[in-house]
Order: sequence, then C-alpha cells, then structure tokens
Amino acid sequence: MGARMIFRNYPSYNESDVEPFQFNISKDLLLHRSDVLVGEMIGEGAYSIVYKGLLRNRFPVAVKIMEPSMPSSVNKANEKLFQKEVLLLSKMKHDNIVKFVGACIEPELMIVTELVEGGNLQRFMTNSRRDPLDLNMALSFALDISRAMEFVHSNGIIHRDLNPRNLLVTGDLKHVKLADFGIAREETRGGMTSEVGTYRWMAPEVCSREPLRVGEKKEYDHKADVYSFAIVLWELVTNKEPFANVISSLCVPYLVSKVGRRPSLENIPDEIVPIIGSCWAQDPDARPEFKEISVLLTNLLRSLSSNSSVDATLPDEETYDDEMEDSETRPLLQEYRCKVKKPKEKKKKKKVMKMRLPFFKKFKAWLYKP
Repeated sequence: MGARMIFRNYPSYNESDVEPFQFNISKDLLLHRSDVLVGEMIGEGAYSIVYKGLLRNRFPVAVKIMEPSMPSSVNKANEKLFQKEVLLLSKMKHDNIVKFVGACIEPELMIVTELVEGGNLQRFMTNSRRDPLDLNMALSFALDISRAMEFVHSNGIIHRDLNPRNLLVTGDLKHVKLADFGIAREETRGGMTSEVGTYRWMAPEVCSREPLRVGEKKEYDHKADVYSFAIVLWELVTNKEPFANVISSLCVPYLVSKVGRRPSLENIPDEIVPIIGSCWAQDPDARPEFKEISVLLTNLLRSLSSNSSVDATLPDEETYDDEMEDSETRPLLQEYRCKVKKPKEKKKKKKVMKMRLPFFKKFKAWLYKP
C-alpha cells in the first residue's frame, strides 16, 4: 500500500492554487525524518544539496535533500521526478550501484543512500591529475561501471547522465559505484526527451539539433549510455578533461553530432583504442552492449600483470556533487559562436582508423577467450 501524503513544506505553497500531488511510494521505502541526522554539506547541485548524515545515530549515510533555488519552483513536476528517482533507485540492487536506504517526503523531499567515502570520480581524478591512473586501476574502475550499467540496462532503464560526478569511489579506492538516477528513465519506443544529460558526455543522437515536428520526440535508446561510458573510459585512461580545447561546453554537442569530433586517442594503449572507438561510434547500432564490454574488460585485465601496484591518494575532501554544473538543458550556441582552440596535429589518426575496422573480429576472439 502506498503512502499518500501532500507536500506542503514551503510557505509559497498554496493548496487552493495547485492540486496537491499524491505520492505513491511504498511505506517500506519511507523513513521517519527523526531517524535521519543531517550533518555537513558535501555536495551541491542545481536542484538538490547532499549532506553527510547518520541514520538512527549509528549508520553513516548520504542525505540528498531537494532544494530548489526558489520555493515557487516546488511543484507537481518536481515531486513526480523525486518519486521516480526513489522508485528507480530502490530497485537498483547491485554491488556497483550506490545502495538505497530510504526516503522522506515530509517535511522535505529527501533521499538517503549509503555514504561512499572516497568522493566522486571526478574529484578523485582531479587530485591525481599530475599522472594518469595506474592502468589496472583505470580498467578495474571501468569494469565496475560497465557491470553497473549492464545491470541498469537489463532492467530496461537508461541512466542518461553517466559522467564522473555521478560515479563514487569507495573508501578503500578499489571500486566505483554508480549514483544519481535523477534523470534516468525506462526505455521506450515512443520517443525520448531531447538534450538530457551533461554536454561533454552526451551522445550525438541525444544532442542532435535536427528539426522535429510539433509534438515529436527524439528517437534514441540505451546505446546513448554506451557513448557516455566511452568518454568516461577515455578520462580514466588519460586523466584529462574531455574536449578541454573547446572554450564552451555548449559547443560540444555541435562538434560531436555534426562534425563527429571526439577526444584524441593519441598515446592510449593499443588494446584500449578499439574499445573506446567502438563505444563512441556515431551510429548507435555500431556500439557494443555493456555485457560485451564487461567480458572484454575482464579479459583485458587478466592479460595485464597482476603484480602491478596501485598508488593513489585519498582526495582532500570527501565530497561529491549530484549534478553537473552544466547539466541543465540550454539552447545550443550557433556554429559561428563555437570557438575551438587549434588541436595538436594528429599523428595516430590513420593507425586509429585501421584499428577500428577489424575491432569486432578481435572482439569476438576476446569474448570467447577461455
């Protein structure tokens, strides 16, 4: 039986003006507000703030409180999004997905999850930016992400915002967990919302500016997450910011969808180049499934020396933001406004292209390797 409660926390709420939203969240998923002690702020996004907390004064947790910039923006749409995230996250039970603990709907909208002590992956890499991550660590993190996404897709869900700020590093620095299902949704054939996600990780079919008819929606599927994964894998291996030579992130969608621009594959190990290249292919159908990616990464890790040491330091602050600073949907700049720094000469372009073509033949060999 679902709990039926009316959100009326903000003084601007006028019950006579707006029809109250009735939550349909099982009581088994709800916590009493008195059970959650909220501590220091550890992250802030456009629509929420994340705090450290204690559950029943014993268990460390992360507390995400919906905190709109203006009270008047608290409406049925926000409440529906909150309910959707709670219901999705409560179903995502996997070792590489942040564990859902519970939710509160009065006096404020709150999602409580396990506290992942290592902070987000973006901060972790920033604090290690002087040198690329150990290759074993980079591929191990990538495998964790792939397994999490494999589980998400097997449940018919598209995450739609896979990027380092939504990936959390465990306190022992050995694993990564997927978080933030705020804009995730079930995959449907009836069309999807356009330009949802974060520009530097957004697939070309999602950010394409092709004109649509009135009422028409974008046609894309779970392969959009595979493209985002390719950008994350590139970051793990290079420890660089994607599209760093692009002055504004608003220009990235045009370069990705129209020009076919991708980050440079120069100085990336030959074994990884075809994986990244296939995952960020312009044609979604040419991208592999996460089930295949997981097998490939597992075999690649087996082929590496198991004696390599992992030397990483804990980030200075255990913090993570639940939203990207440029995650909001905004009109794209016109082509003439997108100024790009002159890229370095691509020495490995021919080699990279040659490696992409026979990728799937090599992939099958890896896939069925004992």
